Amino acid sequence: MDPIKIDLSIQKPIEKVWDYFNQPEHIVNWNFAHESWHCPKAENDLRVGGKLKTRMEAKDGSFGFDFEGIYDEIIPSKLIRYHLEDGRNVEIQFDEIDQNTTKVTEIFDPESMNPIEMQRDGWYAILENFHKYVMNS
Repeated sequence: MDPIKIDLSIQKPIEKVWDYFNQPEHIVNWNFAHESWHCPKAENDLRVGGKLKTRMEAKDGSFGFDFEGIYDEIIPSKLIRYHLEDGRNVEIQFDEIDQNTTKVTEIFDPESMNPIEMQRDGWYAILENFHKYVMNS
């Protein structure tokens, strides 16, 4: 299966976008696809070999799951590459369009259990939530 690619531009400087994307105190405020969900905890050891660990849960407690990635490459304010426990790869690119605009591109290998459109929509909803959080902070 081909990787899925999504992107959006945020009207904020790249330093703020990078920090809000990677700092656990910010991740817990945006890392979920719908307002009926939340991210009660996040840990991020942002170095090659380090781990990103987050927990996503339905607010009503009906369902939840852990997400864990292991970092393969990090170029500060430019690029993050990590892999998931099942071997799928994720790449996030941060492009400075100008002083106050940052384009975030996510490229990820789909899993085989859910339709491609559903996966793209879910990841995009989280990226949109990140966008809203950065713009309102």
